[in-house]
Parts: sequence; structure tokens; C-alpha cells
Amino acid sequence: MKRLIALSLMLLLHAASHAQKYSPNWESLNKRGIPAWFNQEKFGIFIHWGTYAVPAYAPVIPNSGYSYSEWYWQRLHEKQKDFWAFHQKNYGADFPYTDFEKSFKAELYRPEQWADVFKRSGAKYVVLTSKHHEGYCLWPNADADRTWGRPWNAVSGTPKRDLLGDLTSAVRNAGLRMGYYYSLYEWYNPLWLSDKQRYVAEHMHPQFKDLVTKYKPDVIFSDGEWDISDTAWRSPELLAWLFNESPVKEQVVVNDRWGKNTRERNAGATYTTSEYGAGMNPNIVWEESQGIGHSYGYNRNEQIDDYKTGKQLILLLIDVVARGGNLLLDIGPTADGRIPVIMQERLLEIGAWLEGNGSAIFNTTAWKQTRQWSTGKEPEKKGPSYMAGYDISKLVQPQKDSAYIEQFYTRNGSSLYCIVPQYRPQVVIKNFKPAVGTKASILASKKVLTAKQVGADYHIDLSQLKPTDLEQRPFVIHLQGAL
Repeated sequence: MKRLIALSLMLLLHAASHAQKYSPNWESLNKRGIPAWFNQEKFGIFIHWGTYAVPAYAPVIPNSGYSYSEWYWQRLHEKQKDFWAFHQKNYGADFPYTDFEKSFKAELYRPEQWADVFKRSGAKYVVLTSKHHEGYCLWPNADADRTWGRPWNAVSGTPKRDLLGDLTSAVRNAGLRMGYYYSLYEWYNPLWLSDKQRYVAEHMHPQFKDLVTKYKPDVIFSDGEWDISDTAWRSPELLAWLFNESPVKEQVVVNDRWGKNTRERNAGATYTTSEYGAGMNPNIVWEESQGIGHSYGYNRNEQIDDYKTGKQLILLLIDVVARGGNLLLDIGPTADGRIPVIMQERLLEIGAWLEGNGSAIFNTTAWKQTRQWSTGKEPEKKGPSYMAGYDISKLVQPQKDSAYIEQFYTRNGSSLYCIVPQYRPQVVIKNFKPAVGTKASILASKKVLTAKQVGADYHIDLSQLKPTDLEQRPFVIHLQGAL
């Protein structure tokens, strides 16, 4: 009995020594670190869905936030010429944005079908807009109705359905992780406009805790933080609750948007966000988010050439992962609850590639060299994390007068993966000597390759391959035991 009591005390002391209580300040919060699963799972699906899916309109302006259809209400308020002309012509100048809610019916919404597509895309996690800046909640939240003074959630409103809860169940049943985008501010919430301090205390904090407690997210993508500081939002206080007391305190991952002074800071507690950006590097935890087109919310104004091809999206994923990041790829469902077929097709193209090449993506880390350039002058990489005009599909195209990316690299343990955008009869890894006994093969087909050391470089012969050996492009060379 004494031994049992002593053992129990030891276990309790061990647990206590490993239990961390985080204080409501960044110095303390940054000691938490990012849960490991986020770095391993690499690929997520973003979903922007709300009453903005009814007008579903934005002008198509590449590399511009004016292409975001989910900002429709704000653009009307600004009288932005394209939005305002469209609204006047189709709805009338006196038609209030809030009346779009009556047409947000989600009558064709099939969350199990959505989850099936996400599963088949190869994605590992899903992030749904619980509410955007319009404040409309996709779950039954009483705070939304109370502060807006009208039904302003999907259960009290027109859909009469817990859209968020139903998708959460379907996604988890498919074996994927579930998270939520959450806008801190709401453009025209009466309480926000009249008393921001009360809005934070009486609306935002209780609503956030309701979402987390009811649905237990693995990811929280915060946004709409830029009007006031983290102190005014009381963000450290809220995150201390999240990390100490919430039901997801162990596994939840949060981004860096918690005040106008927080982006690209607080690396121990949050991951860095890049939005249609040039991306980051392996020394930080980061995530790139983009739509398949120019908008996050569904934009009926976009045409076929406004959507990235399957190959472009695969290259985007490869580039982000090679530099140590995650890709959060967005889709915009329609007001009646459908994922546009072209978006489904693009997701399934990614999934087909990952089926044979996923080992080069998931559970990998960045190698010492993330990519290899050809000879010539390398183009200058612009570094903004928002609307950088960065297009990886152009950087891999062979050029006469400048360098291009020949291949990307990822690693897992002793394996090195060399990801090649287009066929060449010989792939050369410069300044690299693999370990003795390295085996080279095409990852998807398992076709064994001949390779040899030539001076400082490692040469891999592809000249004897048949077309069936390289059915998937880009293709991956697996160097097993190379590191």
C-alpha cells in the first residue's frame, strides 16, 4: 500500500511539473508553442460562407482585396464603383444588405458530401467561417441576435439549421480535424459602433467562448483585428482562457491576428498568416491562405481563366510545404449550399496527386535547401504577406535570360524527396553527396532509378523511364536513406 501511495504521489508530482498555467500576457503565452500536429498535417481547406454568398459578386481584379466577394457589404458602404453599380442595377439603391439573409437558404446543403470531397482532396483539416465581418453566425448563437436586434444566425434566421455544427460532425466523421475562422469585429454591429469596450466584454468574448465550448475546434483563424490593439481586444486574457481552461487547451492552434500590433509576432503562441502572399521560410510556423480564384467567398463574376489549374494548385502546395509552411486552400460555396463543381474538380485533382506523392508532403520538414535554381540570375522575391503577386507556376518555367526553379525538396527522417515540376532526362542535385546505400526511385510508381556521384553533385538518370512511370506531374524522386 505504501509503495502504491508513493507511486501515486510521484505521478501527481510529475503531472504537476508538466502542467503549465499561462498568464494573460504574451511572454507567458509564447511559452506554449504550437501543437505538433499542425506542422505535420500541412494541407487544410478554408471555407468562406455567409450571406455574402447571395449577391456573390466582386470585380475580378488580380492581386487586389477588391476581388473579395465577402466584403460586399463594406464595399457598398464605401460606394466602391463596381460593387455599387452592380447593386443598384440588380437590387436597387434602397435594398439593404441585411435583406440578403432571406435568400441565404442553404436548401441544397449536404455536409456529408462536402466532407467526402475534402477527404478525397487529401486535406487533413478544415476551417469554416463561423462568422465573417458581417457578424452573421453559422451556429445558434444568442449573442448575435441580441446585439444585432434581429435574427442573425443560421438557426434563428432563414436556414433554420446549425450549418456549422452539421459540417463539424461530417468532417470529424470523415477523420479530419475541424477549425473555425472567427472575426473579432463586425462592421455594423450596433454595439461595436457605439461602445467598443462593451462590445468586447459583452459580445465578442462570450460569443467566442460559446463557439469553442460547444464545438471544440482544432484551429482558430482569428481575423478583423486591425482596428484596435490586442490590449483593447483583451486578447491575451482570451488566449489564456483558451490555453488554460477551454476543452481544447491541449490541441488547439491559433493564428497571429489578435490586434493591430500582433501579426508576425508571438511565434510561441501563434502561427504566422500569409494571404495571397509570397510566403515565409522554415524558421517560423506559417500558413499560406488563398482561394482557388481571386476571392474567398463565391464570386459569380469569376470565369474559367480566373481559377488556378490543378497543376498550379499542386505547385502552390509543394512550394509552401518545401518552405516549412501549411497551405489553407479556400473554397466559396453558393447560397443554396453547393460547392461549385469546378472547385470540387480542383480539390480532387490535388487528392489524386497526393494519393501517390503524399509521403513527400505530410509529416515532412524543410530540408537545408528548400529549392534549387538553374544557372542564371534569380528573380527577386518580394516579401509581403498580403497580395504579393507571387506566382510559383511562373517561377518553375524554363527561362532563357534568368534562373528558374528546377526542383523542390522536403525530408522525413533519412529520406529526401526531390520534387520536379517537369520532365528532364537527368536531374542533378547540386553540392550533395547522399549516404552510402541510398536508393533512388519515383515515389508514385516505385520505379527504381540509376544515380551516381559526379564530383560534388548527385546525378539521377531518368532517360530510360517510360511515360507510364511518370503519369503524375510534378513527379517526386524518393531518395531513401540519403540523409
